[in-house]
Amino acid sequence: MGGPGASPAPPPGHPSSPPPARTARRRLPRWAVRWGSLIVPVLLAVADALLVNGVTLGLELNVSLVAAAALLVRRRLPALVFLVTLPGILIGYVWFAPMIALYTVARCRPDRWLLWISALLLAAAHFIPWPVSDFEPTAYRENTLTLIDACVTSVGPIALGLLVRTRGELAARIEDLTRSRRHADELIAEQVLATERARLAREMHDVVAHQVSLISLQAGAVQISAEDAKAREGARTIRELSVRTLDELRHMVGILRAAGGDHEELTPQPRLADLPRLIELSALDVRYETDGAARRQGHPEAVERAAFRIVQEALTNVRKHAPGARVTVRVDAPEAEEPGAPETPGGARRRAPGEEETRGLRIEVRNGPPDASAVAPGLPSGGHGLVGLRERAQLLGGTLEAGPTEEGGFVVRADFPTTPRATGPS
Repeated sequence: MGGPGASPAPPPGHPSSPPPARTARRRLPRWAVRWGSLIVPVLLAVADALLVNGVTLGLELNVSLVAAAALLVRRRLPALVFLVTLPGILIGYVWFAPMIALYTVARCRPDRWLLWISALLLAAAHFIPWPVSDFEPTAYRENTLTLIDACVTSVGPIALGLLVRTRGELAARIEDLTRSRRHADELIAEQVLATERARLAREMHDVVAHQVSLISLQAGAVQISAEDAKAREGARTIRELSVRTLDELRHMVGILRAAGGDHEELTPQPRLADLPRLIELSALDVRYETDGAARRQGHPEAVERAAFRIVQEALTNVRKHAPGARVTVRVDAPEAEEPGAPETPGGARRRAPGEEETRGLRIEVRNGPPDASAVAPGLPSGGHGLVGLRERAQLLGGTLEAGPTEEGGFVVRADFPTTPRATGPS
């Protein structure tokens, strides 16, 4: 008990309150339940035989022990085991073995005629005494009580067996219904997601496509009316970028409307061969470098598409954060390294005779410090570009690293394996 100055106990659920005691009981292992349900009835039948017939071997005890031992195979041969246990109740006056056998018949073989015949046989074995010459037809009161007892003995196990079987079937049906309901909930969630994607696609098309179309029209008008050659070239570049943006927008809208299904691409997706054109339209001081292996080797479409998006995002970041900086874009195919592989004197791995050359893909975009005289364009930035590119690279089994350089610039480097982990839409 606390004194007068003791603070009251915190209410349940408070962070400082002690955790509630566990009331759930630990369930027994499945093997223990299985073997227990097989052995325990046999032990009960053996105890019944010894209590009724004593421990001295004789006809009564022998047939009772045989009936108890037969329960070991009652699940495989329920009807035969029941017939073997009938002499136990007729001669040895034991109840457990035949009643357990009849319960197993009702649970495993719920055939109506089989149950009727089994109930009549058990009632007759219980009602008729052994030896049969001891039967007294004139003992009406005693015979009536014995008949009632025999009927209860035969009907009870059948009712319990059918009840347990029905309960198991009901549990299986409930599990099927639960699984069906879960599947229906998933379908409803997919429909809701498809509806939301379609709504988002409509809004994106209405808001963005209209503005980009106006930009394209204005650029076309400037291209026609401008007298300066540089102005016309800039207007032509703006118009071409607007058209490409509209194509990308249509592709994205198509994906959103497809609700994540596997559909054919609406427009050809950019690949490594489109990088020179992207660099040309970037309006930046870019030097593009690539080796012969990267040009010769046909990489998976998902890898080339991810590489194009990485270069595109890196150039966009340079335009936003480092105006006037010099940029170097390098794409090469470094030879895959394998532990324990023999190396040539120059350090490269020596391939075995007949082995094909396997290379991954590396993309590096490096820019220097920004030009102090250049004016930042003030473009909006959400801060999610590199995060999305890193996730895309990881989905394909690659890596992406980005960070500042010692010269005051920034570098983005991505490595993709020879065989990507996934080649879905990326």
